Amino acid sequence: MQFFFEVLITGLLSGVMYALVALGFVLIYKASGVFNFAQGAMVFFAALTTVALQEKFGISLWIAIPITMVVMIAFGFLTERIVLRPLVNQNEIVLFMATIGLTFFLEGFAQLVWGSGVRALDLGIPDEPIAAILDSAGMVVSKFDVTAAVICGVLVAALAVLFNKTKIGRALRAVADDHQAALTVGIPLQHVWGIVWAVAGFVALVAGLLWGSRSGVQFALTFVALKALPVLILGGFTSVPGAIVGGLIIGATEKLAEVYLGPYVGGGIEGWFPYVLA
Repeated sequence: MQFFFEVLITGLLSGVMYALVALGFVLIYKASGVFNFAQGAMVFFAALTTVALQEKFGISLWIAIPITMVVMIAFGFLTERIVLRPLVNQNEIVLFMATIGLTFFLEGFAQLVWGSGVRALDLGIPDEPIAAILDSAGMVVSKFDVTAAVICGVLVAALAVLFNKTKIGRALRAVADDHQAALTVGIPLQHVWGIVWAVAGFVALVAGLLWGSRSGVQFALTFVALKALPVLILGGFTSVPGAIVGGLIIGATEKLAEVYLGPYVGGGIEGWFPYVLA
């Protein structure tokens, strides 16, 4: 049972990070009613920009992160101005196709400017067991996993408050329900979309830093966002609590399947089991 709980805890901690990635999709969907296919590319672009700023200009990580944050917020507002504003009141499939185009642009532009090599990202968070837990319970729980889960949990809670307790959050829900009706009652659609894309850019930055630190900054980061799809299927495309619960379920079951079913069905089960579950 001790090993079971060790695996379960590790999976739950990973699930919080999946929830954060899923939250990027929820943000855009709640504001525009469209699935943002570009979320994975945004995660990759943010992480690559942070690392490349350090390499190219010799600045520290803690200066590169605020600069990248400004870049991602600016990207969000530019996306609203150049891509979304001309498509107000268009069919949802048109907006979805626009995000696919945005995906290919971001992936190509990031590698054109910064290069396509795999890069290491060190956030200064050691990926080693927490001594207190190891000594008292005999379980190996990584400091990095716990720290990343805490960061993601705080951000998810803050965004939940933004959605449910603020005027901007109510405006987001109104815009998602009906663009034209929201405009009629005086909600500035362009401002709302600009804000939500900027926030989604910030979420992509945090997710990119954490996942990039764990697995390296490389093109494969774009596929991390695909792990959010089972989370969204379980939790819903408009629910912040659903993203949290869905992330925990996917993270926990993925690790348990990898350990307990992997030896019987072969390697790589963690890559497809969440989709089967969903």
